[in-house]
Amino acid sequence: MESTSAVRPGSDAGSFTKAVARRTPDVRANLALTGVAGLALAYQLIGLPLLLRATDGLMVVLLASLLPVVLTTPIHWGLIHEGIHGQLLRSRRANETVARLLAIGLAMPFDAVRFGHLMHHRFTREAFDRPDVDDASGPRWLRRIGWYVRLMGGLYVAELLAPLLAFIPVRLARAVIERGVHAHGAEGRQIQRLFSNHVQDPAKRSRARRDWLGSLLVYAGAFALYGKAWPVLVLAMYLRGLWLSLADNLPHYGVAMDEPGRARDFRVPRGLGLLLMNHHLHRQHHLHPTLPWVALPGLVEPAADATTREAYWRAALRQFRGLQPGIGVR
Repeated sequence: MESTSAVRPGSDAGSFTKAVARRTPDVRANLALTGVAGLALAYQLIGLPLLLRATDGLMVVLLASLLPVVLTTPIHWGLIHEGIHGQLLRSRRANETVARLLAIGLAMPFDAVRFGHLMHHRFTREAFDRPDVDDASGPRWLRRIGWYVRLMGGLYVAELLAPLLAFIPVRLARAVIERGVHAHGAEGRQIQRLFSNHVQDPAKRSRARRDWLGSLLVYAGAFALYGKAWPVLVLAMYLRGLWLSLADNLPHYGVAMDEPGRARDFRVPRGLGLLLMNHHLHRQHHLHPTLPWVALPGLVEPAADATTREAYWRAALRQFRGLQPGIGVR
């Protein structure tokens, strides 16, 4: 449920009508962006390896062509994210099908990612959901290394491996989850139980195996096409995973428990909001999780001038300061 209204008091009838319209997904825009993400993925998996096979001496030029592919990663993830919230397409079945196919294209387990993301909304910045905070368990040097590994692509690698839990015995999968999601008090035990129930669900385990095998077939075919140039595909996957890992906790890094939405908004140059699918307005998303991405710019208060918000890219780099000593109120 939305925690505040999307329409401000005193708005006129025209503004109200526009705000109501923004509550529904912009299907035309989402389909266009799905086409962009699909073309970029097809070029990465099929087009580029065929060009590498057909040309000699143009390796540097072709490698440079990976840049626009990597730059579509925020769009690709943003579309999956809209699907998670049921805001990609109007049909529920089409919404989930397209989002699942997009996830398979990035080798991400859709059900696990959806569950984790919705848990993130439900328990934002609770003990299991603040990887940037030093929890004082285990050797400090190991915790610091773990943070930087996660930041530099480790989160994406963990997502690639997560479906393997669906291939091992349920008891073992449950033990792995309970070890990874520590129980802190009554709420912590509830969170641990919810994760445990998810990993044990037969239907979800079946879908996870199916989706993982689908991704395996897609990428096995791509590696076969690349042949000796397979490191190029690994590079493309890593760069995509690097962005996903950097962006994951970016809006929550160092955020106090009493900040609105337990998230922050950032400023970006004009036009880049489309590339990010408004990920820079993450506080608005947490305050209004049922609204589509196109509605978020209209929720930013006029008083919240762009100069009062930190630059998105500066916030991304700020994460390299390392683990935070604790979390509380401002």
